[in-house]
Amino acid sequence: MSGAAMFALVLFVSVGGGLLLWAAVDSEKNGRQVMDRESAEKAARRDTDAAASRRANDRSRRSFDE
Repeated sequence: MSGAAMFALVLFVSVGGGLLLWAAVDSEKNGRQVMDRESAEKAARRDTDAAASRRANDRSRRSFDE
C-alpha cells in the first residue's frame, strides 16, 4: 500500500472515529432531564437513600442466613 493511501486511511479512521464519538456523546444529552438545583438534589438523595437501604437489606438477609 502506498504512503498516500495509508495516510488517507489513517485520516479517514481518525476523523470518522472522532465524529462517531461526538455523535454518541451528543445523543446522550438528548434524553437528559433538565431540572432546577433543588429537584436535582432531591433526586440525588433519593438515589443514594435507595442504594443505602438495599445494602442494609442485603446485610440483614445475610445475618439471618448464617
